[in-house]
Amino acid sequence: MSEAASEATGSAIVATDRLTKRYGPHAAVDAVSMRVQRGEIYGFLGPNGAGKTTTLRMLVGLIRPTSGAALVLGKQPGDPDALRRIGVLIEGPGFYPYLSGRDNLRVLAHYRGVGRPQVEDVLARVALRDRGDDRFRTYSLGMKQRLGVAAALLGSPDLLILDEPTNGLDPAGMAEMRELITGLAADGHTVVLSSHLLSEVQEICDRVGVIDRGKLLAQSTVRELRGAATLLVRADPLELAFPAVRAVVGDRSALLTSTGIRVDAGVVQAPAVARAVIESGADLLELRSDEKSLEEVFFEMTETAK
Repeated sequence: MSEAASEATGSAIVATDRLTKRYGPHAAVDAVSMRVQRGEIYGFLGPNGAGKTTTLRMLVGLIRPTSGAALVLGKQPGDPDALRRIGVLIEGPGFYPYLSGRDNLRVLAHYRGVGRPQVEDVLARVALRDRGDDRFRTYSLGMKQRLGVAAALLGSPDLLILDEPTNGLDPAGMAEMRELITGLAADGHTVVLSSHLLSEVQEICDRVGVIDRGKLLAQSTVRELRGAATLLVRADPLELAFPAVRAVVGDRSALLTSTGIRVDAGVVQAPAVARAVIESGADLLELRSDEKSLEEVFFEMTETAK
């Protein structure tokens, strides 16, 4: 990373500058410049195959970029000093199936130079202390994911990089993982969390980077991406209501969606919108202030990018 780019990273714990990875003619990651601030939960959001895992693997030095640069904890990816301060769960946890969860962590703790008391601490943190003596192969998928997070916590890292930690979990397991991640951030860990589950990212992340087809489309807070509150109008029939609403707020301020008519004009026009729907001969079923979901924002971005 250039001197100017390094100075621009400021307090960022992760910063990339046009980071790129090509496999032949295909750009798996295409000139991604992202920043993760200390103490936040950063959601790296995109569909399967968007380039999330490849980016994370470059950040920890598992693969080399084709071009561009990155700094992680002020060091080059793969730097031993930085790696000691990073906990990683990428592409699922890998453990010895015939060992217990506790013994698997003891093996990892030995190689990381961590004492056994910390093994008990991380088992308690992920709510597995009572099941610590069970063999790994008997664990449910949710327990395996939690053990993977426990392994990442060994050594009390400053930065946690978690690749799809809720992948394959049932709703209860997802809720447990969500609570665990927010608790880790509250304790001072910085968390980079990749996911294709937009609702999960919306629930727990401070900021998000939206990636699709290797390109970073946006990077902002969840609130900023979702934008200001809008009006949601549900009416029947829409064939009558939609033109009437557009006549009041303007063609560009009304959008027909799967949930109804979304009006960007704001709540101040609610009475006029209601009158327009009724006078059109349509039944007004619902009129309320609403925010775009992160899912709606994401699909708008990716459709525009095509």
